[in-house]
Amino acid sequence: MQHAPLQAVPAPRWQQLWREAVRDPRELLDLLGLDPAALTLSDEAAAQFPLRVPRGFIARMRRGDPDDPLLRQVLPLDAEMAPMPGFGLDAVGDTAAKAGNGVIRKYQGRALLVATGSCAVNCRYCFRRHFPYAEETAAAGGWREAIELIRADDSIDEVILSGGDPWSLATAKLAELTDALATVPHLRRLRVHTRLPVVLPERVDTALLEWVARLPWPLTVVLHVNHANEFDASVDAALARLRQAGANLLNQAVLLRGVNDNVDALADLCERGYRAGVLPYYLHQLDRVQGAAHFEVPDEQARALHSALAARLSGYLVPRLVREVAGDTGKRPL
Repeated sequence: MQHAPLQAVPAPRWQQLWREAVRDPRELLDLLGLDPAALTLSDEAAAQFPLRVPRGFIARMRRGDPDDPLLRQVLPLDAEMAPMPGFGLDAVGDTAAKAGNGVIRKYQGRALLVATGSCAVNCRYCFRRHFPYAEETAAAGGWREAIELIRADDSIDEVILSGGDPWSLATAKLAELTDALATVPHLRRLRVHTRLPVVLPERVDTALLEWVARLPWPLTVVLHVNHANEFDASVDAALARLRQAGANLLNQAVLLRGVNDNVDALADLCERGYRAGVLPYYLHQLDRVQGAAHFEVPDEQARALHSALAARLSGYLVPRLVREVAGDTGKRPL
């Protein structure tokens, strides 16, 4: 008896779009009608920390504008290679806070799992741009070490999935992890830090929504959006689906010179996010990671911007201005 040949199962659409992301800085500038010679593009910076940006995110950038706030977040420039005192490889003390393979313990009651090193977009100011992901991910060994570490400490009632971007993992892999976490009786909450619903909203597909709806704990999704232009109709729709599945949505932004370092940009970000169902959470001062010094905004200016924002917006629209300091037991208010 002859059988029909097995048909290959196509990858989810978001994975195909991920593969089609732009990785060549000159291709990115060509798509935007920009001349590479007019910008201080750095091949060395791109080799050290590669460009990766989905085409849907590029479509939200302004053609012909070398100062576009979305472009500025992803384009490798010469300024990244200038050595700056006070900027290091481990800006927030991840190494000292390591509790196990891919497990970071900084704050009481919470364990952060470095779920993966992959991201759909490489942000130039990323505080983990030098992180040794190949050796330090909680997925090693089928999550066993991470799960047992959490099981052994009943003071941990919240798990935070971070990375990289945890939603870059296949949904089946996420389910494998959360099924294992569900055997830990003292867990009460799950948090996911992700940029994917913004830079690649197609990731919020039926399988992911079913995973969200099946979780045995309340889920908080902390997005990372720095400028109002990062939202569009496709992002709004993805976020609406997440809310309908039961996720609570927060946003944490980073204060970045040349991106959002004025009160109009910050107010637009907070108001636009809220229209999409996202509550402002944190406005971070830049983590002082090597390669990101050109994004830094002085503390005095940051405080003035935050005060102006608080005077302009309803209180629930104003994120907390904070800095992460290695060794602190929580985010430090400024």
